[in-house]
Amino acid sequence: MIASHASYQPPRDCGLDIVYCDKSLLVANKPAGLLSVPGRGLEKSDNLTTRIQKEYPDARSVHRLDMSTSGLLVFARGADMHQRLSCLFRERAVMKSYIAIVAGRVVTHSGEVDLPLASDWPNRPKQKVDFAAGKSSLTRYRLLAHTESPYQPSIRPGKQVLDASRVELEPVTGRTHQLRVHMAAIGHPVLGDGLYGGNTGSGATRLLLHARKLSFIHPLRPELLTLTAEPPF
Repeated sequence: MIASHASYQPPRDCGLDIVYCDKSLLVANKPAGLLSVPGRGLEKSDNLTTRIQKEYPDARSVHRLDMSTSGLLVFARGADMHQRLSCLFRERAVMKSYIAIVAGRVVTHSGEVDLPLASDWPNRPKQKVDFAAGKSSLTRYRLLAHTESPYQPSIRPGKQVLDASRVELEPVTGRTHQLRVHMAAIGHPVLGDGLYGGNTGSGATRLLLHARKLSFIHPLRPELLTLTAEPPF
């Protein structure tokens, strides 16, 4: 079994980055390295939900991001809103868009990764492609630009530069580590990903994956909310 968050060192609390807030819900921009909800043990008690509840006691977590992923998270305000918003996510009525920098030059300008995923039980928390027991999982991707690893140290003469690609990712389903496993499965792991091969030679100091945009109908009125937070990379 792979240790999960063995040395948890959350980023310093510099205040909340609230992107949207009303009496029904709020949307916050989570920094990389911070848990979405409390983990097991007192050492993993610092998390975005607890930080938000200090200022908004009625806030309830609706969905999660991996600790290493930054970006937008929705919180319901009160039990009724929690039920309504959870239903939106469960019925895939929330459009989610991520930005990632992945290893290698993605050749096609857009495409889909349709591979079933399951827990890699002996190596949890890793997930794996499993055609026998995996759950259907679908990711859409779009190439934004070819680039280089933004965290590479200075290149010495004769040293090869690591090619990379900036992509937009849309998880149609919401499996654990879905974007990370799918991109690794097609040969383009997210840079900075120690679990799925994105650390090799990249020099990335964090997982280069960010939940940039959320779009959904407000639970109390016929209004489309589209919220964005640009990636810090």
